[in-house]
Amino acid sequence: TPAGRGMCPLGWLGVASLCLGTLWAVPAKERKKADKPKADLTLYDNLNLDNYDLTLDNYGEILDLSNYEELYDYGDLVPKIEVGTLAPRPKDPGTLPELGETTAGTPKLQPPRGAGPVPPAPIPGQGESWLPSCRLCLCLGTSVYCDDAGLEQIPVLPPDTVYLYARFNRIGAIRAGDFTGLEKLKHIDLSGNSISWVDADTFRLLPSLQELLLPENLLTALPELPRSLVHLYWGPSLLGSISRGFISALSPQDLKQLQFLHLSDNQLDFIPVPLPESLRSLHLQNNNIQTMHEDTFCDSQDQGQIRRVLEDIRLDGNPINLSLFPNAFFCLPRLPTGRFS
Repeated sequence: TPAGRGMCPLGWLGVASLCLGTLWAVPAKERKKADKPKADLTLYDNLNLDNYDLTLDNYGEILDLSNYEELYDYGDLVPKIEVGTLAPRPKDPGTLPELGETTAGTPKLQPPRGAGPVPPAPIPGQGESWLPSCRLCLCLGTSVYCDDAGLEQIPVLPPDTVYLYARFNRIGAIRAGDFTGLEKLKHIDLSGNSISWVDADTFRLLPSLQELLLPENLLTALPELPRSLVHLYWGPSLLGSISRGFISALSPQDLKQLQFLHLSDNQLDFIPVPLPESLRSLHLQNNNIQTMHEDTFCDSQDQGQIRRVLEDIRLDGNPINLSLFPNAFFCLPRLPTGRFS
């Protein structure tokens, strides 16, 4: 009928509106899930999975590390620090916590019951006469360093001194009382002073003395030496001339432990004999030695003698011609250093 034909367009319009409303009623999250696989498939279609071999040659083509700052934004990862101010110091001292008390209320340690007052600890070095010396010099353990300190005499040393270095001062004499009570003293180095006198018992009363170094002084005589001596370095004398009294008190045969005897630059005109069997090094260079005995180093009556220890003998700088004494060196491991023509 005409009325029925007029109602058909309106009916189709109502059906279309109902369908659109149903589509709009689908949640947005489900529509995103429906669209996501299409996007993922599109992304994977661009990858050639058959030739996906990561090597050093194509590593730069796959990963572009030059723009890593654009790919990642680290700004959000930096922790934010809030700067505040310290609480003001309380004016009332009673509000301050006592020392040893913690915020958790830990009780302070209390002294045991019945304990009296603790006596004060003694002041180190109080009443000890060697303290001024350690202010002038450097006392380091058992060593005392007084080099270039302007000394005119041996300072009072700590009783446990083992090594003494007092070089390049203005010391003029050494007295026996300078080393009283220093039974542990092993090493004395007084090089470069103005020493012209040494008391006879100065070094003999040191039972542990092993090394005595006194070059570049004004000495012309040698005092008695302890039998414990291992190394003696005496000279050169700044006077330029030394008498025989210089060596008369040496008594090398009594120094059973002497290994190094260095008497260079002393104007000596003889070799001190007899030399101890323990001697390893004899330095007599730059003296005035002109002759020697055949028994100076070896016993001419014992042709089988061998002195393996004495292997360093220096006679260079002397007027002696060593080739004139061919039988004087047969027991030595090597010839002395000197002139052989």
